[in-house]
Amino acid sequence: MKSYFESLARYNRWANRRLYGAVAGLSADEIAAPRTGFFPSLLKTLNHLIVADRIWLSRLTATPDPDAKALDQIIAADFAGLTAQRATLDERIIAVVRDLAPGRLGEVLVYKTMAGSPFETPIDMVLAHMFNHQTHHRGQAHGMLSGTAVPPPSLDMIVFLREEATA
Repeated sequence: MKSYFESLARYNRWANRRLYGAVAGLSADEIAAPRTGFFPSLLKTLNHLIVADRIWLSRLTATPDPDAKALDQIIAADFAGLTAQRATLDERIIAVVRDLAPGRLGEVLVYKTMAGSPFETPIDMVLAHMFNHQTHHRGQAHGMLSGTAVPPPSLDMIVFLREEATA
């Protein structure tokens, strides 16, 4: 199971690099432009993913992140800052998953939601949620990108696996 999550962490980084590479072909105005989505712009959607990942990592590592305050928070208003934060965060996710003792996957994570409600979730399900959440919102960003002149990249996991196997 641990190797599965390690693969998902590497896939997550790969997919983010591909998506960010495509978004880099847009102007700052296009990145911030209103679009259909739960977080209604590429900028807002990509910021949400950073905030959510930081929150889950802070819970998993028992290291509070005082800068992550709201799920719709703008962590970085400019794309260069957003890209740098995403790259750093993806490496951190890989390291946290790599360094996680296999026995911890069956443990229960006790935490509070952003609203302060207490919850308990098995750590393996927290990791599954983190990666599924990334895929969900990355798909929304991919759809938003489809409405621009920049073609969205393939984010299929099988493409990643094939590339990784030949690297």
